[in-house]
Amino acid sequence: MVVREPVAIGRFYPQNREQVEAALASYRQTGPEKYPLAPVQEAAWALLLPHAGYVYCGNVIAATLAGIELADILLIFCPNHTGRGRALSVWPDGVWKTPLGDVPVATELCLQLTGQHSFTADYAAHEGEHAIEVLLPFLCAARKTFPSIVPVCVGTQDAVFLKQAGSELASFLQGLEARNLSYHVIISSDMNHFENHTVCLAKDELALEKIAAADSDGLLHVCRESSITMCGVAPCALVMNAASHMGTLHSQLVAHTSSAEASGNFRQTVGYAGLRFYLERQ
Repeated sequence: MVVREPVAIGRFYPQNREQVEAALASYRQTGPEKYPLAPVQEAAWALLLPHAGYVYCGNVIAATLAGIELADILLIFCPNHTGRGRALSVWPDGVWKTPLGDVPVATELCLQLTGQHSFTADYAAHEGEHAIEVLLPFLCAARKTFPSIVPVCVGTQDAVFLKQAGSELASFLQGLEARNLSYHVIISSDMNHFENHTVCLAKDELALEKIAAADSDGLLHVCRESSITMCGVAPCALVMNAASHMGTLHSQLVAHTSSAEASGNFRQTVGYAGLRFYLERQ
């Protein structure tokens, strides 16, 4: 059996089960207290969650997950920080090891997804990539049993390619729905990187405006033209493209902050946002 070994453990989140469980319990309490103005409106279709060290974004993740009953199947789309692998790399089988236990990959669904033209079975893009791994303990702790995951690493910002892939993803998701399979889509992304707190949040707002408008092309454009280093811009655009074939997408901003809140360093910060997405079916 293929085992995806953790690469960010001990750096982004604690090393052992007891420490992780204690951290998650703490954030599940403090996150919703810190960001209390975002009750769940209805059954969420997708979530955008940050993937930094827990000390920086744990409250944002916990607040965004609060009140969400996660489905049995989680399709998790992350950016490609390493540059390895294919444009859309699907980890196809085995398990992902976490301090809480092994998370199974939905092998059959991965095989179906890689049957689409744009998606490729590929381990290389995931082996050094932290952006899914960091979220797994939070996602597992939000359920009584572990979910099955479809891990996808998005390594291109080509708008035309992402539109075609979005159409294919929509077809795949509609197939799940036709089989009455319960799923959530998870987008793993931090926001703007390494500018002062004020500039960072202002740039984030430009990107968040495009997300609120469900404007995937606009999101890619504003990030490029305004030098907004939102690492998950491509997976976010991909998911919005898929949604456009399935209905009307609405978003709810749960939390928005920067690393300065935890570090006290307002000169060089990273932005974090938590969003819930709701899909009004056609």
